[in-house]
Amino acid sequence: MLKTLLIIIVVLVVLYLLAIMPRMIGRPSAEKLLKQNLYAHRGLHDNNTEAPENSMAAFKKAVDAGYGIELDVQLTRDGVPVVFHDFTLARVARYEEGHVPEDAVRNEDGSLGVAGKVIDYTYEELQQFHLLGSDEKIPKFEDFLKLVDGKIPLIIELKIELFDVSVCAVVDKILRSYTGVFCIESFNPLGLYWFKRHHKDIFRGQLSEEFFREPEKLWHTPLYYALAFLIFNFLTRPDFVAYNHKYQRNLSRKLCRGLYKNTAAAWTIKSQEELDKNRNFFDIFIFEGFIPS
Repeated sequence: MLKTLLIIIVVLVVLYLLAIMPRMIGRPSAEKLLKQNLYAHRGLHDNNTEAPENSMAAFKKAVDAGYGIELDVQLTRDGVPVVFHDFTLARVARYEEGHVPEDAVRNEDGSLGVAGKVIDYTYEELQQFHLLGSDEKIPKFEDFLKLVDGKIPLIIELKIELFDVSVCAVVDKILRSYTGVFCIESFNPLGLYWFKRHHKDIFRGQLSEEFFREPEKLWHTPLYYALAFLIFNFLTRPDFVAYNHKYQRNLSRKLCRGLYKNTAAAWTIKSQEELDKNRNFFDIFIFEGFIPS
């Protein structure tokens, strides 16, 4: 009985280690991404200024300062890749003054945000709106790449809701002619799997955190436990793992970096104290709200 139990335990451990294993053969070099290991989260932004998150102004500030940039890409209704984080517009997008419709969304801070999702609008329709209190508009991904022009490295997060991975092919087509240093990442393993099948040379990363510690009840399910412990690595074989730094002790994350020598990125570092505390546990640091020293 004891021998059988030990065999079962050994088999389960082996299966677990195989499941979380990142790409081991043919892994692209992370050297160029690590030359600048500080990445400005959604640009070097301040949402109370003329350089709000994921704006061209915030990106220019990051480029001028020499930091890498982490940004978010998703598709409009007419298939144009734009740089915007949330699937919904209300938190960040604002109507023109004097043109606020009745269906405007009231945010927790009392502000009136744009109703609907990014994918509900064409690119031209999105240009009617401002980013927070600034004059900045939602940028087109191609315009962002022209601004950066290979001056600094990029971490490109693909926003993929459920099973719609159409953003992958669109972004991949654009990136094939871009000569700067970049990698892609996503919370959705299906996006990484798409690149594994269609453009395996791209350095790809799995975004994750311990979802079950967060308040949203949707995240307290077997699917999100599997995502938290990187079980879908068997499908995606990522080249790096980007993890919420608050949960840096996560066993799967530690094994990926320690046992498999997988590149580790920390998100989102919000103070010099957090940066210093995590230097020994990660290789790349995505930061916001301060200037690292």
